Amino acid sequence: MGKLCLFAGTTEGRKLAQLLAGQSVSVTVCVATEYGRSLLPEGENLTVSAQPLTREEMQELFRREGFDCVVDATHPYAPVATENIAAACRAAGTEYLRLLRPESGAQAGAVFVPDSAAAAAYLEGKPGNVLLTTGSKELARYSGMTDFARRVYARVLPMAASLEACRAAGLEPGHILAVQGPFSREWNAAMLRAVCARFLVTKEAGAAGGFAEKAAAAEETGATLVVVGRPPQREGEPFDAVVRRLWARFGLVHRPRVTLVGIGPGAASAMTEQARRALREADGVIGAPRMLEAVAAPGQTALAAVEPQAICAQIRAHPELLRFAVALSGDVGFFSGARRLLPLLSGWDVTVLPGLSSLVCLCARLGTGYEDVVPVSVHGRDHDIVPDVAANRRVFALVGGEDGMARLCRRLAEAGLGAVRVSVGERLSYPDERITTGSAAELAAGRYHPLSVALIENAAAGRGVVTPGLPDEAFQRGGGAEGVVPMTKSEVRAVCLSKLRLTEDAVCWDVGAGTGSVSVEMARLARRGRVYAIERRADACALLEENRARFQAGNLEIVPGTAPEACRALEDPTHVFLGGSSGNLREILALVWEKNPAARVVAAAVTLESVAELNACRDAFPFTETEAVCLTVARDRKAGRYHLMSAQNPIYLFTFQQKEPCS
Repeated sequence: MGKLCLFAGTTEGRKLAQLLAGQSVSVTVCVATEYGRSLLPEGENLTVSAQPLTREEMQELFRREGFDCVVDATHPYAPVATENIAAACRAAGTEYLRLLRPESGAQAGAVFVPDSAAAAAYLEGKPGNVLLTTGSKELARYSGMTDFARRVYARVLPMAASLEACRAAGLEPGHILAVQGPFSREWNAAMLRAVCARFLVTKEAGAAGGFAEKAAAAEETGATLVVVGRPPQREGEPFDAVVRRLWARFGLVHRPRVTLVGIGPGAASAMTEQARRALREADGVIGAPRMLEAVAAPGQTALAAVEPQAICAQIRAHPELLRFAVALSGDVGFFSGARRLLPLLSGWDVTVLPGLSSLVCLCARLGTGYEDVVPVSVHGRDHDIVPDVAANRRVFALVGGEDGMARLCRRLAEAGLGAVRVSVGERLSYPDERITTGSAAELAAGRYHPLSVALIENAAAGRGVVTPGLPDEAFQRGGGAEGVVPMTKSEVRAVCLSKLRLTEDAVCWDVGAGTGSVSVEMARLARRGRVYAIERRADACALLEENRARFQAGNLEIVPGTAPEACRALEDPTHVFLGGSSGNLREILALVWEKNPAARVVAAAVTLESVAELNACRDAFPFTETEAVCLTVARDRKAGRYHLMSAQNPIYLFTFQQKEPCS
């Protein structure tokens, strides 16, 4: 196991100690006070030294312990400590690595001075109260200012030594702000206002020292920012580079803590306090660029990524960050990327925080419940919402795209659903949110925000027939050069669909679809799936188009051509109906089970030759389930004063299923 010494008297030092805790490396952490010890994490591999060390004591420690490396994460304003550590490493022959905090750069309107003495000289001739945030050790340099005890307020660490330094400098208790950071912009501003400060004195402490928050607070309150420049620095590397170097050197493992945060509709006011805290406390925030603009704090590492694999790649690429917050729109359990992301985060410490979904928000604005609402997403998906609206009284639609909402309303109007009531919610939770209600036909010409949502209410839903076996006259049927287009009759169709055992998300092939009576009924039953109607006759394809439009079967796709060639590029089927094979029965069955060995097939035959071929297939393929049924249907007809039954041609139905691939 490797051995490492870390001087950790700064935010970066404590963060590095936290990353090293529990790793396969022995770490001695050096801080100067017991208070510094109290801020460090615990870990079986961490040993803490909480006393000041001279250069000679450091040298002795390095020689005795034989560290592979010493990391100097002391403050940029502690040049003596840095020089002592570097000199002790040279004398002991130990590798020295300086963790250097990057500077924040120039700040508009700020006054820059080389040291505390220059800051005191600048403030001497300026009226107004002063808030010092440069630490208790620097107070003596300001104590000679005129009216020091009356004008100056000092923010120091809550330690006995700090309070004693304030007392020695002549500050009254009411001028001492003893508190531990980090400090937000709001907190800094509140302190400036509380002491009526016209000046805020700070060191150029970088992002880790809260410099940006201080500068923002000074600008907000109108205080002048006085910046004490850094002393000359040794060359070093920033935090992320040091972490990568150590992880590569000692073969360490990144163990991040990842929080998936549902941020609600978008505005910060709509986020839960849990969500705000998780985002605020994260070392890195990941999300879509528009989300990062809304939730990432100044100076916080913001990483743009949307796809689950890209999010994981960002986490792996930043071992220097321990706590990640992944910002997800709305609620993590409602059409969220969390579903695909969670399996990829296995092995990491993961927390999931729910948020306010757009469904909940819209229904609240409309003053209605949502327990009976069917949610559907057409955002970034090829999904026809017509079957959902036709079958359900209330549907919630998550919509995307510049013309997404208007296109949805036009689609409903084209499908004969123009009278349904649509309530559109745009930019929910923002000050300019808008709710528009009207019929689908009325709203089809409107312009809406790309991420609008809608509640669609269809009072007529649920009144249509749902059982299979629609009446034959409900379908358009005609003839062409090859004669009347075949159609599977109502009674036979009902039995065929029963034998198929369709599921709502079934992928169906109807081979030899004819007028499409079976295809249409498949589409009605498998409303969340897809139906492919394969038909070689052009006149039959035209009828299929008419019947698809008549029944608003948006999940029905017509495939012109002869099977099996016309089927090779199609989606793998879960269910297949063979109404006609054009002499290619075995080839069609072979293709079906090549694509999906578990597909269920029902085939209909009228001629004895077709029956013989289907019967032969029972032995040619390794089925686990076969069944042959002969249906004889008789229909009544009027003969004078009487009604007689007229027998129809017998129909033979074969059901095949195999769960193992063909050899």
